[in-house]
Amino acid sequence: MRKVITYGTFDLLHYGHINILKRAKEQGDYLIVALSTDEFNEIKGKTCYFSFDERKKLVESVRYVDLVIPENNWEQKIDDITEFKVDVFVMGDDWKGKFDFLKELCEVVYLERTPEISTTKIKNELGLNGKSK
Repeated sequence: MRKVITYGTFDLLHYGHINILKRAKEQGDYLIVALSTDEFNEIKGKTCYFSFDERKKLVESVRYVDLVIPENNWEQKIDDITEFKVDVFVMGDDWKGKFDFLKELCEVVYLERTPEISTTKIKNELGLNGKSK
């Protein structure tokens, strides 16, 4: 079985998220999503509309996703790849080159984002940036 992992916040789940999850799953047989916790988002300076538990339920309901785990810090990627015996690490191409150091452990793939949609764009258009529920 070829295992794939990706990381993200997945706030305000939209079709761009679905596209990247579908394409990540196409890289293997089993997709793990490491979902940023509320505490980690605070460290990153991100404000989410939905809580970790709410975002986890949303992501778990996507048919391409097999397992959702918490992302607690930047450094856990190596441990996750080792623990879950990951074959492919997938991120959006806006991260291109940032995770090449993981190539010693697994294949690293950067997927093109859906250009016309993003959570930031939705939040800006709705006037939600910097605001939580």
